[in-house]
Amino acid sequence: MTTAHAAAQPDLAVPSPEELVGRARAMREELLARQEEAERLTHLPDDVHEQFVANGFYDMFVPKKYGGLEVSPRTFFAVCKELARGDMGSAWCFALAANHALHVASWYPEEVQDRAFGNHDFRAASVSAPTVRAKKTDGGYVLDGVVDYCSGIPHSTWYLGQCMVEQEDGSAPAMGMFLAPEESFERLHNWGESTGLKATGSESIRFTDAFVEAELVIEDANMIDIPVKDGTVGSQLHGNPMYAGRGLLTFTVSLASLAVGGLYHALDEFERLMRTRKTPLPPVQLRLYDVDYQRHYGAAWTKIRTAELALDGVIAQHEEFCRATVDGSREYTFVDDWSLACVVREIIIQLWETLEHDLLRVVGSGSMRQGERFDRIFRDMSSLLTHRNPMLREQAFRNTANLLLEIPPPEAR
Repeated sequence: MTTAHAAAQPDLAVPSPEELVGRARAMREELLARQEEAERLTHLPDDVHEQFVANGFYDMFVPKKYGGLEVSPRTFFAVCKELARGDMGSAWCFALAANHALHVASWYPEEVQDRAFGNHDFRAASVSAPTVRAKKTDGGYVLDGVVDYCSGIPHSTWYLGQCMVEQEDGSAPAMGMFLAPEESFERLHNWGESTGLKATGSESIRFTDAFVEAELVIEDANMIDIPVKDGTVGSQLHGNPMYAGRGLLTFTVSLASLAVGGLYHALDEFERLMRTRKTPLPPVQLRLYDVDYQRHYGAAWTKIRTAELALDGVIAQHEEFCRATVDGSREYTFVDDWSLACVVREIIIQLWETLEHDLLRVVGSGSMRQGERFDRIFRDMSSLLTHRNPMLREQAFRNTANLLLEIPPPEAR
């Protein structure tokens, strides 16, 4: 065997994409059995979190340079989908702490990545709202403010956020992006009163005179519009165009992958009820053999699968845009990112409509009692529908028209 041939052999210690998805699928029954516990805790149980660590799930977007797996977005979101098929809330708590390794590895310089990823224990919640104030001081910045809805923060070791940086000349504050270690903020333990998504760990955090080094703050940066023309610091550092992407789409895809998994979970439960419960009217028989229940099941499956394939197509388009912006053949623009995120928002809303129209209407009130699986998926999906991303749908339609038709927004006319 030649040396070159030996070097080409796969590292058997590194799980393949198929193995990662299989590990997530293998956890489905445990996640399902522990839904109530996760809701009561308001986040992933610690031992489930440790299983995620052992399975390599948090390492998926961490670069190989730091011992990570550096898997494709397609693989990462496939794992999220499988976990959500067990429990959407627990999967959300995981996904929104694991997915931001992609952004840190894309946008931050090597010395920051060395620190963030160097101890093989990186997880970061993130919120784009700039509710933190930053004031320059010797060697860095002092942060003050409260950030709400930090999904995944209970198991996060960092926080990736946005701040308003006070200007020394007294002019208006400027947007900035910052990365803060867990010792710099306080968890407020105030999650769990929402209707659904109770297990997502979406607590608030508080910064009080918190010092962070200058290298952790990037001034004049907006996470929703980081320019990536000709690649990024991360794509050059790691030699992988995956790290040349924008931020809005990948966050929206995170939500949609969880919704796809959640709807498959609902369909699994609908099938279980078809096999165990009877029709309410003559001829009384198992729902499995009733032509109307068959039609409801078939309609729901078709619509969920359509959403899943559409999401796969968007992810493939994102990956192609990343490659093109690195090789210089085509810039990955804000309009690209925005428009694809709008498509993914429609996937989320259409999944909700599938749940409401094809499944909930005929599942029966007995399946909506507190603690039943349909009760939980209804609460989780309705809470997702009120998330800021879907909530801004109508405004996003107008903004999309402004961008595509090159119409200045009202405030600029």
